[in-house]
Amino acid sequence: MTTIALATPSDRTRVVDSLVPAFTGDPVLRWLFPDDATYPAHAAAFFGRLFDKRVGRDSIWIAEGGNSVAIWEPPADGTPVPELELDVPADVKARVDAYDHTVHALLPDEPYWYLGVLGTHPEHLGRRLGHTLMAQGLQRAAADGVPAILETASEGNVAMYRRAGWEVIASASEPLPFWLLKHEQGR
Repeated sequence: MTTIALATPSDRTRVVDSLVPAFTGDPVLRWLFPDDATYPAHAAAFFGRLFDKRVGRDSIWIAEGGNSVAIWEPPADGTPVPELELDVPADVKARVDAYDHTVHALLPDEPYWYLGVLGTHPEHLGRRLGHTLMAQGLQRAAADGVPAILETASEGNVAMYRRAGWEVIASASEPLPFWLLKHEQGR
């Protein structure tokens, strides 16, 4: 049986150590951090900052101590959420800001749970750990009576998410092609 838990600050290192290799070939992460030499450090800073931003919101689920990770953002509740500030070169920061701006421009005005990161360490792929973690956030969204939203820049992921009940609601071609998907309760 797979052990699922909400992440705590003590899980940060394991989460980052799983996500960096999980996203080595991801179109968004490689557009943000294209240099092979600096990818590990920049991706670690990125995932670490996402973790820090959300760990106190009870919205990061981990499987098997962090072999698989789902970082969700709950609906806005008035609690200030820190900006995603990264200690990276200006060109990297500009790409992060451009992508973030484009995604946010397409997000719906209604409340939703946002699946920001879903990744499994490559050594643990094929066991449906990610699907199990995705279900945790979908259950919370359903309990709150709101949809779930995610974005992906991988056509293969679009097909996988569609099989799991997600529907494409928007897409963009700049700064790189990506799709925005929505999952509603009862689908």
